[in-house]
Amino acid sequence: MQRGAAGTEAERGSVTRSMNSLFRKFEASPLLARVAPFAVFVALTFCQGKFGEASRYWIYFAKTLVGAWLIWLMRPLVAEMKWKFSWEAVVVGVAVFAMWVGIDGFYPPLGRLLSRVGLAKVTSEAEPAPELWNPHAQFGKASTLAWMFIVARVLGASIVVPPLEEVFYRCFLYRYVANHDFSSVPLGQFRPTPFLVAAVVFGFAHREWLAGILCGFAYQSLVCRKKRLGDAMTAHAITNFLLGSWVVWKGAWNFW
Repeated sequence: MQRGAAGTEAERGSVTRSMNSLFRKFEASPLLARVAPFAVFVALTFCQGKFGEASRYWIYFAKTLVGAWLIWLMRPLVAEMKWKFSWEAVVVGVAVFAMWVGIDGFYPPLGRLLSRVGLAKVTSEAEPAPELWNPHAQFGKASTLAWMFIVARVLGASIVVPPLEEVFYRCFLYRYVANHDFSSVPLGQFRPTPFLVAAVVFGFAHREWLAGILCGFAYQSLVCRKKRLGDAMTAHAITNFLLGSWVVWKGAWNFW
């Protein structure tokens, strides 16, 4: 028993040392502290569905927990990552949701757009459509597991995704395009080229690329207006919560 306890204590000490070493690396690099959490989150996103159909749900659940842990870890190091509430954030959040849903169907989704310009494989009508993120279809409408994944997705999109994405796109990428010494660029300073680049990159990370670009413009404008990141995080959270609620209410799984 004593040997087993000693082994457990040694393992805990090793984990603690590893965590402290990781924290020091992030502390020494403002760039790493703002990019690494987002990169880990994106890497886990690419793993969804690669290990069987059910993995798209389990990995999303896991990446939400990992993302929350990374946010907690980075909180002391990323000073601008603080939630702020304002009427402007509410207006922008609701407006972006309405725009996202309202213009759907009036422009081609990203996959079809890339096919048209020769940057992706052209799919024929005979080929099956890509699987939607729909836990009801995978686990059954009455399944507790399905509802667990749905709740995890809504909460993850509303609480975990906004800090990770806003820190990367609106705080890091926008300022990095302006100056590689991004910390020297004031957070709320408007610059046209970074404003366009950050929104376009953000937009093309989404299936609904046009809505994503317009969304990027809206959130970045909020940062420039308020001279802080927290309002954009709140707007992003409101948009994602409303969109998630819409998906569940209307069965509009294509938005996920």
